[in-house]
This record gives sequence, C-alpha cells and structure tokens, in this order.
Amino acid sequence: MSEINSILIALAETSSEVAALATLVSVEGSSYRRPGARLLVLSGGRRVGSISGGCLEDDIILRANRVLKNGRPEIVTYDTTGENDIVWGVGLGCRGVVSIFIEPIPVGRPGWISALAENQAARRNTRLIVAFDEAFAERRATYVEDDAPQVTGVARVFEQLIVPPPSLILFGAGDDARPVVRLAHEVGWHVTVVDSRAAYATAERFPEANAIVVAMSDELGGELKIDGETFVVLMTHRFAEDEKLLRKLLPRALAYLGVLGPRQRTDRLLAQLAGEGVAANPDTLRKLCAPVGLDLGSTTPETIALSILAELQCRLTGRAPIHLRDRNAPIHG
Repeated sequence: MSEINSILIALAETSSEVAALATLVSVEGSSYRRPGARLLVLSGGRRVGSISGGCLEDDIILRANRVLKNGRPEIVTYDTTGENDIVWGVGLGCRGVVSIFIEPIPVGRPGWISALAENQAARRNTRLIVAFDEAFAERRATYVEDDAPQVTGVARVFEQLIVPPPSLILFGAGDDARPVVRLAHEVGWHVTVVDSRAAYATAERFPEANAIVVAMSDELGGELKIDGETFVVLMTHRFAEDEKLLRKLLPRALAYLGVLGPRQRTDRLLAQLAGEGVAANPDTLRKLCAPVGLDLGSTTPETIALSILAELQCRLTGRAPIHLRDRNAPIHG
C-alpha cells in the first residue's frame, strides 16, 4: 500500500487522536527520500511512513511530540554536507540538505484529508499545497490546491501532485499469483484479481487484493476498468482462457501486458488470433512482455513474483533495468 494511503487509513482509524504530520518539503543534494515523503506520529505512539532511512526519525519524532503538545507547526532543516557531519552521534555522509515541515493534525481532521481520501478512492488526481514558510504565520499547513492561501512575495510552498496507485489487473488466482499480489500491495499498487473459479478467487486467499472479480473471460464487462493506464498480467495457466483474454485485450490500449509462460506458447496464441483476424493495437503489442518478468534467475513463486514486479516498476517509471552502479545520473532523477 502506498505511504499516503497508509497515512489516510491510520488517520481514519484513530479519529479520536491528535496527530503530527512531518512532510519532506525540500531536498538539496543526496537524500534517501524525495520531497513528498511523510511520517505520521499519533498521540497514542503509533507512527506511519518515513522521512529517511531511519537516521532522522528519532529527532523528528521528538519534534513531532512537541508539536502534538503545543499545537504549533515547525520547520526543521538537516544539513549533512559537511565532511564530518555528526547527526545525533551518526556520521551520515549523505551530502544533502533536507527541510521537513511538521504540522499538527487535530481530531477534527483538516479538509484536505477527506478530499484526498475521496479522490484516491475515486482514482482521481489531487494537488496538495504545503504552505510551510513562516510568512504564512497562522496558516502554515497542508491544503488542497483550491483552499491554499495566496502566495505572496518570496513565501515558499511545496506543491505535490498525488496520483492514485497504479492499477494492476491479475488474471489467474492460482497459488503463484498470491506472492505477486502481496508484493504489489506492499509497494503501492491497486490490485484486482480475476478468476472464474470462486473457490480460488477469495479474500481469504488474497487478503491484500483491492478487488476480487469472479467471472469467466467472456463475461467480463463494466466491472473492470481497463484503459491506457492499466497494467495487465495473465497467469491463468490455461491456454484456452488466455486465448479468450488476449482476444479482448490485444485490441485495447494498455500500459502493459504480461503473459506467464514460454515465449513459444504466447507466439502460438498470437498466431492463432492473427489467423482469425483479431486486430491487435500496435502499441499494446509493443508493450507485450512474454514471458512476463525480468531475468533474475527466478525459480520459486516468490522470486518469480519479484521478477514480475521489477518489470512492472520499470515500465511504470520508464526506467531501464540496469545496475544503479552503472547509472550516471541521480538515483531518484
């Protein structure tokens, strides 16, 4: 599940608790997280999210507890650019400067939280404005774009476009699909599992799935939203079922289409459909990955799931699967 959705759920579950929300609003140089990372600290001691790899959290939590008590927002900057930087006894060596805004979240939750939750549920984009500059005085806080205070002079804000989690539709509810769903959920995808076998496609087998659809391939209709931003993986292990699904999917625009199994198996499917006059979308054909996944030497359901999610993440971010040591550019760029 994505960090922001985890925070929204925590705030909904603890509506009687005050909270403090730390947002990474500025980065210069190197940093483990990028602007927009968040850490929620609740008055009951629970925390959700992260700002760094763990090196700054202890101090941020101390400051967040102070915000919880006095109700006043804070902006704190951590500078690790020095040769011998020592931050609470730890020499980080990151060579970066990060600024973090910590704001109180009262029991009567601010409007941006419900607006963001509604947009995420409806799979709509949300633009957040974090007015963290002291020039905003009593209005320092997070807002949705339409409610944000007017920016004047040199007052600084952090703007963030929050998009819904990427959509993955997984056809096939076999045992090998379970680690794919678990891992996809863990890294923030919205996952729908589809299978005609009611005994397989269950919430007990797929507790991390956002949706489960029990239907035959030729029964699928409006319950599945499939468009140019949808990632689709076929793991049915049934040749005839894959043929029916590809007949429906190939003419459509998709973000990604992966098919489990040997390349020769998919070649047979494509040749059969082409011979029957099925007109495939040229762009979808270019995005077809069969066999699905990256070559990680995977031999178990868990490592195969890792190879599939690695490929999905590469396609989502537009990155080539290379070693970071061979990347001659910022890691997060």
